[in-house]
Amino acid sequence: MLRLGVGQVECLWDGMLPVDARELPEDLARLDELLADPGLLAPIEAHWRQEAEAAGRSAAGHGRPTISMQSYVRLMVVKQRTGWGYETLVREVSDSLHLRRFCLIALGERVPDESTVRKLTRRLGPEVVDELTRVVISKAQRETRFRARAVRIDSTVIEADVRYPTDSGLALDSARVLAREARKLVKKIGRDAGWVTDRSRSIGRRVRAMTRTLGRRTGERKQQVLRLTEQAGKLVARSIREAKRLAVIARRRARGRGAQAKLRQIERLERFVTRAERVAEQIEQRMRGEPITDRLVSIFDPDARPIRKGKLGKPNEFGYVSQICEVTEHTKRGARGLILPATSEIGNPQENKLLPRTAKELDRLGLRPREVALDGGFQPGPTNQVLQDLDPERTFIAGRQQPGSRRTQRRLGRYRTGAEGRISHLKRGYGIRRSRLKNHHGMQTWTGWGILAYNLDTLAVRAG
Repeated sequence: MLRLGVGQVECLWDGMLPVDARELPEDLARLDELLADPGLLAPIEAHWRQEAEAAGRSAAGHGRPTISMQSYVRLMVVKQRTGWGYETLVREVSDSLHLRRFCLIALGERVPDESTVRKLTRRLGPEVVDELTRVVISKAQRETRFRARAVRIDSTVIEADVRYPTDSGLALDSARVLAREARKLVKKIGRDAGWVTDRSRSIGRRVRAMTRTLGRRTGERKQQVLRLTEQAGKLVARSIREAKRLAVIARRRARGRGAQAKLRQIERLERFVTRAERVAEQIEQRMRGEPITDRLVSIFDPDARPIRKGKLGKPNEFGYVSQICEVTEHTKRGARGLILPATSEIGNPQENKLLPRTAKELDRLGLRPREVALDGGFQPGPTNQVLQDLDPERTFIAGRQQPGSRRTQRRLGRYRTGAEGRISHLKRGYGIRRSRLKNHHGMQTWTGWGILAYNLDTLAVRAG
């Protein structure tokens, strides 16, 4: 059951606290004033009602009450501003009088469990967070007379929460996970259905042998590593065959009591079988010397991809490409504006491939910037074609298209460079350097909350 407001927050103990403990710090007080607007919760209410209608029940009167959505949004804003994990967030809010008051949690109440906050984040997803961001931008246009004179757009890599991938490491993960998921399934359907041998120790010995081999200075070390990798791939292939056989038998037995639980576990096993097959196929392609396209870098985050941007410090990154668009009121030094919901795509898309969705986002919010500053990765022809509906006076593309006088070019060049600083600010201050949620859907949710927290801080500064 949806619960938007919190009701009474003050209690008897609040009157005994000193004045300093009852007053919020200046930054939290400004955010508290912004988040008090009930209109900000309209996207959550609409999403909850849509879910309830799809299930044929009432959003307001069915099931146990949720935690207050006002408190949930404030908890997530605190989380993105501080970089805390869910458990740390709950612990710190429980121990802080100011954070309790900001999150509208009374002294006599228990802070929601970390699993409640985590599951709500997954349930609402990126669409709701993006809609919250649009509401905040519309609020800025309506109440603070925010006018978008200029916009700067750049893309960045949001790292996935994975370790550096190797073929042997992926084979080790695959063998371990297939055995683990098979054990869970066997408990539900009986040991006589089959078994998946845990070959992680055998593959682990080969991984350690590779490490020792790479330390040698002989010319044969590359061939030795390839032989060990091939052996690991063959071991994974045996585990895949056993897992497939077990899944077929389990589907025949998924009848009667507990059938749904059995089917869910079978589907989970089959998902990991599909990913393990990709790992085995990648190893075979490497043995044959074939190029590998759309490489899988993690069996736990199958949407993450290797991304090469040519950076000296990080030549290879693993995750997702997101396009960040910031609209500002001027192009002076230190310009700080509002950021639109990020656009992204699985793989390593070019700048111009993401630009049409960014332009649609500008049009959706009614933003008509006079000047557009872009990175040198944008192609002038396709870029001008996409932006023709927005009809900017100047479209600056670093090193490719520089309209206006020299003074204008220098000004827009400095302004465009600020996009890199803003991305760095988001990564350092709002946690979007690395997504702690899996899959493309999770990355979009994680990035969306970081952008929302940044926009709220920006709007709080303007209101102050």
